[in-house]
Amino acid sequence: MTAPPPDDPSQRVLGLFAKLPRPSAVKTRLGAGPTPDWGARVARAFLLDALARLSTIAVRRVLAFAPADAEEEFAALAEGRFTLTPQSDGDLGRRMAAFFTAQLEAGAEAVVLVGADSPTLPIAYVEQAFEELRRADVVLGPALDGGYYLIGCGQRLPPIFDGGAWSTNRVLADAIARLSDPSWRLALLAPWYDVDTPDDWALLRGHVAAMRRAGVDPAVPHTEALLRTGEPGA
Repeated sequence: MTAPPPDDPSQRVLGLFAKLPRPSAVKTRLGAGPTPDWGARVARAFLLDALARLSTIAVRRVLAFAPADAEEEFAALAEGRFTLTPQSDGDLGRRMAAFFTAQLEAGAEAVVLVGADSPTLPIAYVEQAFEELRRADVVLGPALDGGYYLIGCGQRLPPIFDGGAWSTNRVLADAIARLSDPSWRLALLAPWYDVDTPDDWALLRGHVAAMRRAGVDPAVPHTEALLRTGEPGA
């Protein structure tokens, strides 16, 4: 049986996967916005807000970036709050597997990975993921689009990264199918949403407005600034 992760924050790793916010290279499914570089502006806002929000978690934080020659740009964005490492080559599954393997081989006892596509993701969910890994081998945060917004593992790599139908609504189902061996102890977080399409943007707009009306700070200032600017797909 895998030992529970220790309380030493340096042995718990939080990874953030991100692409450089370049026009026509990120958030292309959001549709037309008020400016030609709208998708890049959205991606940059999401990333800036994620870096700020996740930096409050007392673990070792790693920004896994792409492309590999963009370290200088990402260093400016991270402002010393994250260690930087380039993503490996290959599809998303290979890149995630390479990240987890590198962190585990470096001595991490628990590794949690998120992307920058869920700007309002509660920090408590990320912290809960590390707590779940005290008892489970794998933790997943189901996304409303059929994928997952968070994945974490303990001291062994789960068999879910090869041959998956990435960027489809079958990602979560495929992962669960590959974890059919009962020796893999699985924990689940509450579902949450990614923001990739105009409908997702509308959901985000309504959610942030609702939080403000309820007296809750969404803690996404860069994203809120864009929500006031325009609506993709309009």
